[in-house]
Amino acid sequence: MASDHPGVEAAEQAAAMLAAAGMARMPARVMMALVGSPDDGYTAAELGERLGVSAAAVSGAVRYLVGMRLIQRVSRPGDRRDRYDLVDDAWAGMITANAPLYAGLAAHMDAIADDNDGAPVSVARARDVADFLRYLAERMPRLADEWRAEREPGSRPRQPTRPG
Repeated sequence: MASDHPGVEAAEQAAAMLAAAGMARMPARVMMALVGSPDDGYTAAELGERLGVSAAAVSGAVRYLVGMRLIQRVSRPGDRRDRYDLVDDAWAGMITANAPLYAGLAAHMDAIADDNDGAPVSVARARDVADFLRYLAERMPRLADEWRAEREPGSRPRQPTRPG
């Protein structure tokens, strides 16, 4: 199977990481399979073959990922079958889409702290977490914008990072 599809083992490991972080397993596997897809994407049948799963399993995962705007249907002239591929900038979009969630959680953490005046240690911990969540809500979209700006033609080249 690995010779027919690039990166199978790494894709499965990455999908397992996404699943451990809370993403449903089959959408994570489909998304990571699409990272290593041919340039014209995969059909649902090709995804099923690559992953060794049924068309129904692929269908549900594809529906979920299309709804989350992480993958897209791609029509090809002369081909009646839909193909699927990652949405450009899907990863940055996925990361920054959580910014409102972080801000909302921070507000709720503050409300919990406001009601918990008899437990100063818990209040301090809740406020600290709320501050961190607000920081994420503010910084994540800006980080994605900075990353996009660095990738634009004419921007300064990125410096390689050195281990250690």
